[in-house]
Amino acid sequence: MSTSPSRTRNPIGSHVPVAGGLARAGLPFARDIGAETVQVFVANPRGWATPVGSPAQDEAFRAACAEESLPAYVHAPYLINFGSHTPATVERSCASLRHSLLRGRAIGALGVVVHTGSATGGRTREVALAQVRECVLPLLDELDRDDDPWLLLEPTAGQGASLCSLLEDLGPYFEALDRHPRLGVCLDTCHVFAAGHDLAAPGGVKQSLDELVSVVGEGRLKLIHANDSKDVVGAHRDRHANIGVGHIGAEAFAELFRHPATEGVPLVTETPGAKEGATRDVALLKELRDR
Repeated sequence: MSTSPSRTRNPIGSHVPVAGGLARAGLPFARDIGAETVQVFVANPRGWATPVGSPAQDEAFRAACAEESLPAYVHAPYLINFGSHTPATVERSCASLRHSLLRGRAIGALGVVVHTGSATGGRTREVALAQVRECVLPLLDELDRDDDPWLLLEPTAGQGASLCSLLEDLGPYFEALDRHPRLGVCLDTCHVFAAGHDLAAPGGVKQSLDELVSVVGEGRLKLIHANDSKDVVGAHRDRHANIGVGHIGAEAFAELFRHPATEGVPLVTETPGAKEGATRDVALLKELRDR
């Protein structure tokens, strides 16, 4: 089944390394792998530091992305957890996400991806979501420019007391944040598969995307992390595999491109193999898209 010629194409790219500078390192990597979209870190993903960045690199990156029609996204640090029972973690999470949003604004990013976190310390989901509201809603309200990035919630694989892993969990999370107009979703295929949505089953992709739209509404899916899974469905393990060599399989990704909810939505790979793996997976996804 070929994609309709009237359908807006999905830009396909990868997370790119930026050690040495956004423009000096990230852009050459993106060009080398044939990326049509990129995702970057603007801080150490496993730390709390909030570096100011280089205005010259920011402008060069922003200008090149605009000139090359290369949509850019920021991934916020992994430590962020607004459901934590530790006040210091919550405070640092607020500062870290604000930093990612401001840096996203500076480099012209279309969205900032953040993991949805977990309820720690034995607290209930309701208590944790109230804390999410208290921390995140003010940050969303700061996104007051037309060209500000979207905040993109990324459900996790369902480890521990995850606040959001199954697609139905996005409902209460969106409600806690008043379904804010700058709130969107980043769907990680490995995560949703690990959480229990069987993308590999016949019709599994359609069923999952139909459910996503019914929970959050049309137009909220803004980015897809295209990752196969080293583990079986429902394993609750976040272990990425290269496209087509994991338990999800290439055909599920081909099906992704045929669903109305994914029209024009960029796909970013976060798969093993550094540049070689990224080059292979980007090329394969383009082939599946262009069937």
